[in-house]
Amino acid sequence: MNKTIKMKSGNEKGNETMTQTRFEETSEQIADTIHKASRAASSAVEAIEDGAGAARRAVRNGGYAAAELYGDAKRRVQRNPIEIVVGTFAAGVAAGTAISWMMRQKPSCNCACAKKTDE
Repeated sequence: MNKTIKMKSGNEKGNETMTQTRFEETSEQIADTIHKASRAASSAVEAIEDGAGAARRAVRNGGYAAAELYGDAKRRVQRNPIEIVVGTFAAGVAAGTAISWMMRQKPSCNCACAKKTDE
């Protein structure tokens, strides 16, 4: 039961007739839309795979960088242990001084919690 319905249309004079059926035209549009959707889906999948690959590479490279940093620090400590200990001590004193200085500053807000701590 495969029937086709032929629709004829003409211009003002009625000279030209359309031989393609509306069903054929619609099926071509549907096929074209399906093809475009398939291409769009393929592009989306490729983009996701590329992003996942880039993330894997970044994690792997980050691991290599961390291992290299650890190795460099270990060699530096082995070569100059006294300088490393003095530098670490100086960094700790500087951080402690900065934190202590920030804690001693009076709060600049006029909220109720700041007034309670002043009393």
